[in-house]
Amino acid sequence: MGSMVGAAVVRKEDPALLTGRGTYVDDVRLPGTVHMAYVRSFLAHARILSIDTGEAAAMPGVLGVWTNADLEGLPPNRSVPGMERPCLAKDRVHFVGECVAVVVATDRYLAADAAEAVHVEYEELPVMASIAAATAEDAVPIIDGTTSNVVLEQVLSATDAEEELAAAPHRLAIHLRNQRCAAVPMEPTVCLSDWQNSGLTIYATTQTPHHMRNEMAQLFGLSQQEVRVVAPDVGGGFGAKASCYPEFILTAELSRRLRRPVKYLETRSENMTSMVHGRAQEHDVEVGFDDHGRLLALRVRITQDCGGWPDATGIGLPTLTSFMSGGCYKIPVIAPSFRSVVTNTTPVGSYRGAGRPEASFMIERVVDHVAAELGLDPLEVRRRNFVQPGEMPFATQFEGIVYDEADFPGALDKLLEHVDYPMLRKEQATRREDPSAPLLGIGFSTFVEMGGFGPTPLFEQFGYVGGWESANVRLNVDGSAVIKVGTSPHGQGHQTAFAQIVADELQIDFDRITLIHGDTATVQEGIGTMGSRGVPVGGSAVMKAAIKVREKAARIAAHMLEADESDVELVDGAFRVKGAPGKAVGTGEVAVRAFKPHLLPDGFDLGLDETAFHEPQNLSYPSGAHCCVVEVDRETGKVRIARYVAVDDCGTVINPLMAKGQIHGGVAQGIAQALLEEVSYGPDGQPLAGTLVDYTLPSAVDLPHYETDHLVTRTSFNPLGAKGLGESGATAAPQAVVNAVVDALSHLGVRHVEMPCTPQKVWRVLQQNGS
Repeated sequence: MGSMVGAAVVRKEDPALLTGRGTYVDDVRLPGTVHMAYVRSFLAHARILSIDTGEAAAMPGVLGVWTNADLEGLPPNRSVPGMERPCLAKDRVHFVGECVAVVVATDRYLAADAAEAVHVEYEELPVMASIAAATAEDAVPIIDGTTSNVVLEQVLSATDAEEELAAAPHRLAIHLRNQRCAAVPMEPTVCLSDWQNSGLTIYATTQTPHHMRNEMAQLFGLSQQEVRVVAPDVGGGFGAKASCYPEFILTAELSRRLRRPVKYLETRSENMTSMVHGRAQEHDVEVGFDDHGRLLALRVRITQDCGGWPDATGIGLPTLTSFMSGGCYKIPVIAPSFRSVVTNTTPVGSYRGAGRPEASFMIERVVDHVAAELGLDPLEVRRRNFVQPGEMPFATQFEGIVYDEADFPGALDKLLEHVDYPMLRKEQATRREDPSAPLLGIGFSTFVEMGGFGPTPLFEQFGYVGGWESANVRLNVDGSAVIKVGTSPHGQGHQTAFAQIVADELQIDFDRITLIHGDTATVQEGIGTMGSRGVPVGGSAVMKAAIKVREKAARIAAHMLEADESDVELVDGAFRVKGAPGKAVGTGEVAVRAFKPHLLPDGFDLGLDETAFHEPQNLSYPSGAHCCVVEVDRETGKVRIARYVAVDDCGTVINPLMAKGQIHGGVAQGIAQALLEEVSYGPDGQPLAGTLVDYTLPSAVDLPHYETDHLVTRTSFNPLGAKGLGESGATAAPQAVVNAVVDALSHLGVRHVEMPCTPQKVWRVLQQNGS
């Protein structure tokens, strides 16, 4: 049998999803289900004077209307200690879209109509919809009990690097902005709660069903056995579905009160203002360097916009940005610090890459600034600063942040095998001489990011029970196998990748392996899916469980073959005696024998069913080199991606087809951030992109044909040698695109264009600098 690991097999998940046979939360129909709708604030900051629910409560089909005052004793949505967000606004609202009251009716449309009939009287308060406004001298604290809108400050180095910066031959100060983005999953937030005498069952769009089960049990004072969370097919998450939303708590509480299942289905416009946003960081950077472009010192001051309530998944993200601020480069001194600021906007949480894309964008823009300052080629500056392969694993100055095996120069070399760089530079020069030709820009991104999230001490900081992952593998008597995993996929392809791993370890048919996930009543305790941990952590647990099954099966086979266990090997789906290929038993025969106690050695447990846990001792660090070539229309400022080439190093590639898909998806989101997407607000806190009419998502015509390749440097940090890949494209692409746009305009003296590089913004730069 050939190895399944490394085979480009099509995904097991896709037939059901493509033919409409997937099961999402809204597809779950429980008898007697009633529907919940929100009354949301239309003001960004206001005191609630009164809420009149009388008209709504009297409407046909309405079972009840509740405000914060009606839900005495309901626990708050867990967040940052001391700044817990109530499920319904108490006394005042902090952002447009915050939940003020909730209606339950027999029909979702009746509920929506009744929500419109709730009358709320507000007293408007000063709005601070930007970091500048929230940190102004006259700014008042948005959250009661706090003394300012800076709710967290942290310094992550023992030095401010001033001495090293002052001593450097050259010093630059740069301001960079990572704009706020919306996750926009195809499926918005949906939940269905059913509280019965036997306990609480919640069907939810979540990336972390066990974590949610544990949270809900604690919030409601139930045992974990009394709470069941089911995450069926989930239509995308991108990190935003790792947050715990008030909807989950409210549907549960109202189901308890009404003794009926309660369902909530978020509209797209609600999703744009209530699901956590991502990024929203500003960086003030100072870099010191020598005449050859060697980086000597880096100081980064990060300011994070938290939105109206600090989210548990978001407030710690600048720590990850700080840890990764050095990128692929050996910088003697790095001095990061950050502050998190509350504003009258939608809360900010995890979004694909979560803190690491911001770091990668920062350091890659810094490298290009240094190159421009010295008149050097940006690739040469990169090469002079790379951490070298012989220095791996590389311990950064941050405790516990140790890069695993990688070849940063090798990834760039491989990229240049696909890109004729001298020819592109020649073409660029030719176009600059032709006023009728669009300008050509070449941008690079050599990046490293954190993946394989897990070490328990790190995950405990975010409220998780641990950072390990679990898997159970059972070999059935007919030779098929079932895997149960603690991860909960939402598009990653775990059903396929994990089956490939088990197929290799047990030498059984890939098509006879089934995956069970996302149901806390049937799957052992797990952590969830985020931080590119599916294969490095979850896959390693699957591998360990399969090995345990194989080892036990080998002992049974040795007994059946009357051979010493050390002489038995698994080859082509059968256990055989080494040197005697005719003396063999199939895995199915062994599985049957595993249930015959009278034919087993003394002391053998029945069955071939094993559970394993994998606790990563360190993070893994995917890396790579990307190149983006853009054309800039001189008349309109429109940027077109002419070519995008990506070389990624994710260690062992389980499935090249799925790996390519992950890169395509991540790069698409990175390109969209660079050119199109931005959640923005007016001074009054009103969202200027509250629907998909206003928020520009990429379509097929906005994206190029991707060229992808891999450099394979196995990591020693897990048994699979895999590093993770889900977030790499989103981490690498924004700066590759922006570097290309700036490069196209560099002959005009342009050093920076702020994301998103919209036609209007680029056109203005062209007009100001003379196209």
